Amino acid sequence: MVQFIKSAGRRLIGFASLLAAASGPTALSASTGTQGAQITTRFVRLAPGAPAVLYEPATPGNKASVAVVSMHSSADYLTHSSCTQLARRGYRVLCANNSTGKAGVSDDGAFDRVLLELKAAVLALRATPGVRRIVLMGHSGGGSIMSAYQMIAEGGLAACQGAEKITRCPDSLAGLPAADGLVLSDSNWGLAVMSLFSVDPAVTDERSGMKLDHRLDMFDPRNGFVAGGSRFSPQFTARFLSRQGARARAILARAQERLRLIEAGKGLYADDEPFDVPGASLLGWNNKLFTQDTRLISRSLRPWPLVHADGSVTIEPIHSVRTAASSQSETRSYLRGALKTTVRNYLTAYAIRTTPDFSYGETSRITGVDWRSNYANAPGNVQSIAAPLLTLGMTGGWEGLAAETIHDLAVSRDKSIFFIEGATHVFTTCKACERVPGQFGDTEKTTYDTIARWLAAPGRFLGD
Repeated sequence: MVQFIKSAGRRLIGFASLLAAASGPTALSASTGTQGAQITTRFVRLAPGAPAVLYEPATPGNKASVAVVSMHSSADYLTHSSCTQLARRGYRVLCANNSTGKAGVSDDGAFDRVLLELKAAVLALRATPGVRRIVLMGHSGGGSIMSAYQMIAEGGLAACQGAEKITRCPDSLAGLPAADGLVLSDSNWGLAVMSLFSVDPAVTDERSGMKLDHRLDMFDPRNGFVAGGSRFSPQFTARFLSRQGARARAILARAQERLRLIEAGKGLYADDEPFDVPGASLLGWNNKLFTQDTRLISRSLRPWPLVHADGSVTIEPIHSVRTAASSQSETRSYLRGALKTTVRNYLTAYAIRTTPDFSYGETSRITGVDWRSNYANAPGNVQSIAAPLLTLGMTGGWEGLAAETIHDLAVSRDKSIFFIEGATHVFTTCKACERVPGQFGDTEKTTYDTIARWLAAPGRFLGD
């Protein structure tokens, strides 16, 4: 049991107090024993190109009445850590893939099609004997998918067809069955916002990744780039972000003009057309200034619960412990550096409105973004979600502080937030971030212990 003590600059409290606040399966199956817990698995076909595996405790208890859906926006999640980690703790977990290609290669309607595949996952669980509650788990880019689904399921088409949206969702998304809760585990700011962060402001010709203005190249040593950790000047940072926002607005205008021509019968094709954006791939560090200068987006605006290696929780300002993502510019590469999609899918999944004051600094505050202009981002979507919400941030990764933005904008009356000290974006321990070996312990265990406790909190999903 965690003791209640106070120490310099931080307040240690107990988990219980925090948690009180705030298609049919085929014959393919298997059984695994992990940490003394037996788990069975069954293959589930959700839709063409969208397989899933249902992980269940071999001897289901009360917790197995809660089923978690785990899916990314594009990555393979059939064996994601959530599958076994939560099943070991007594919950059913449906780990699913969707029919999209890898990040940065998307066809027309891909985002909306994934939402329908997620609908199939929810319906499959609703039909599973013993399941009483369903919780969506969105990790990384999965936060966009899961939050968009729940927002539309709760609010209907009005939630995604409002005049504020760059594009309105199709009528095919009517009648999505709502889940009972939402876990956003190190969700980023959304596909649309990660696209914005990835736009290379050095590009001077929208037809080529070869023509760059070196004065805006974040990987140019003359601008402060140093492998292992850059220190960009305030002047360069301001110029970079200002031009990044301006180029993003120009790309949006170009896509909207191409759509106008397509709908007028003057496009390259009758229904849609390719839309490539040089130097805008969502690939990892690509043109994201804060991944190289770790002073940027490095601390929270306010104190939040921080979970430590021993399971204790302190309330304190959150500081990122991440290391710099050393690399080089990928803008000159078409395969790695360009965003390759279609006009319609760009407008649906990757475009977001910004204003000339788009910027960010050392804290998690991001200015100049119209979060509600697109339904492919969690900060905008949680403004219309009433279901219980858990938001987690990993302090050893560079997307962790998005949790504060999401939590602050969320309207759910039952919302909780925790930060996992020293965890990477995929929940493993950031060894390079430790001052002494073992400082952060087993952060994957810490992460799933935190999620499991939230799921089991009295009156939330169990016992009612």
